[in-house]
Amino acid sequence: MFEQTFKNIDDILHKDAGCGSELDYVEQTSWILFLKYLDDLEKERQLAAELRGEEYTPIIADEYRWEVWATPKKEDGTFDHNNALTGDDLRDFVNVELFPYLAKFKQVTDDPDTIEYKIGEIFSELKNRLQSGYNLREVIERIDELSFQSSAEKHEMSHLYEDKIKNMGNAGRNGGEYYTPRPLIRAIVQVVAPQLGETIYDGAVGSAGFLVEAFDYLSDAKNSGKKSLSIKDRQLLQKKTFYGKEKKSLAYIIGTMNMILHGVEAPNIVHTNTLAENISDIQEKDRYHVVLANPPFGGKERAEVQQNFPIKTGETAFLFLQHFIKIMKAGGRAGVVIKNTFLSNSDNASVSLRKELLESCNLHTVLDLPGGTFTGAGVKTVVLFFDKGEATRKVWFYQLNLDRNLGKTNPLNESDLAEFVELQKTKADSDNSWSVSMKDIDQKTFDLSVKNPNRQDETVLRDPEEILAEMQALDTEAAEVLETIRGLI
Repeated sequence: MFEQTFKNIDDILHKDAGCGSELDYVEQTSWILFLKYLDDLEKERQLAAELRGEEYTPIIADEYRWEVWATPKKEDGTFDHNNALTGDDLRDFVNVELFPYLAKFKQVTDDPDTIEYKIGEIFSELKNRLQSGYNLREVIERIDELSFQSSAEKHEMSHLYEDKIKNMGNAGRNGGEYYTPRPLIRAIVQVVAPQLGETIYDGAVGSAGFLVEAFDYLSDAKNSGKKSLSIKDRQLLQKKTFYGKEKKSLAYIIGTMNMILHGVEAPNIVHTNTLAENISDIQEKDRYHVVLANPPFGGKERAEVQQNFPIKTGETAFLFLQHFIKIMKAGGRAGVVIKNTFLSNSDNASVSLRKELLESCNLHTVLDLPGGTFTGAGVKTVVLFFDKGEATRKVWFYQLNLDRNLGKTNPLNESDLAEFVELQKTKADSDNSWSVSMKDIDQKTFDLSVKNPNRQDETVLRDPEEILAEMQALDTEAAEVLETIRGLI
C-alpha cells in the first residue's frame, strides 16, 4: 500500500510546475507526510492519556488539525468533499496560514528536545512548492490513506522513506551527498558497536542514515546484552543519545524527518555549518563517545573557515576529520568514510593529518571499498575506524573484493560485507585482509596506501560507467577550482 501510494504521489508531483526533480518530490512529500504522521501521533497520545484518566492537550490548534483542513470527514467517517479546501483556496491556506502558524512553534518553546520545537524548525525552513491546489488536494488524499498507528506500519513507512531518499541521492551529484548505502552504514555501526548510555554524533548528518541505523541497533535489546529495554532506556534513546549537525536546508529537513519517521520524536539535529566552529573552542561538555559519519568530500572551504583548524586545507573532508578527532571523548570510537587518496596524498595537509590521526588515535581498521560503492560518485573511498587516546601501533586492512561491478542496478548488499564484519572481530589475516605495523610505515610521509600482499591478481578492468563518472567528477572539481581562481584575479 505504501509503495503504490508513493508512486501515485510522484506521478502527481511530476505534473506540477513547482516540482522539477526527485529532490522536490521528496521535500514536498515529506512535509505532507509529516503532518499526517503528527495527526496519528496526536491520536495515539490522546488515547494513552484517556486510558490513564488524564486530559490531553493537543499540540496543534483545532483549525490547523489534519482532519479539519486536509481531510474533513462526515459523521459516517467518509470524506466530506463539500467542506474540503481545494484549488487556490487550499494553496493559499497552506502558504498564508498553515506554514506561518507552524513556523511560530519555534518561538513558543526554546526547548529543542520537544516535538513542538522541531515542528517550528521544519516549517521555518520549508515552503510549499506545489503551484496547483488541485495537485496538492490529490497528494493529501493519497497520504491520508496511510496509517502510522501500528509498529509494523511505522516500520514499513520508514523503510520506504529511505528508498525515496536513495532515489533522491541518485537524482544528481548534489543529491548524492545525502545518501550512504545502508548496508555499509549497518556494517560500520556493527563494528563500532555503540552502547546504551553513550552519545552518538554525526557532524555531517545528511539524511541521518548513521543516526537512524544506530537507533535501530540500540533499540534491539540484545545488542546491549539485555532481554528488553526499560522505559528509562527508551527515554535515553529518545532524548540523550543521538546528535547531529547539518549545513544544507533540504538535508536538514530530510534528516530530521527521517529520524522522526523511524521513531525519534525530537531529533537533536542542529541546522548549522559544523566547520564554522573553531575546534579550539570545543570543551569536554561538547564531546561525544561515538562518531559515525560520511562527510562531504571535494568541497573547497573558504580561507576564514580554514582558520578554525590547525591543519589548513580547502578539502572539506579533511577539516571534518580534524573536527571529529577533537570532538570525541577520550576513549571514544569512530567510523568515518573518506576518499582513499587521504591514505597516500603527499601534500603537507594530508601528511600532517595522517600524522595527527596516527599519534592521537588508534587507527585499528581500514576498510577499502571498491569503485561504484557510492552511486554517481567517481571516487574510491575507505572507512577509517579509530579510537581516541592511544597512538596507533598496528593497522588492520580489509579490501572488499567483489566478483561484480557495483552500480545503480547492482548495489552493495549485506552479504558483501559479512566477511569483513566477522573477520574484524579478531582482525584475522585472509586473502582480503592483512595487518601493517606502525614501525613498517614511513615515518616521514605516513603513507597508508592499500597494497594487499595476499593477492597477486591481474588488474581488473574498470567498468566504463565508473570511468565516465570519475571523469565527470574530476571535470566538475576542475571547474570549481577555475571559478575560485577567477574570483581571486
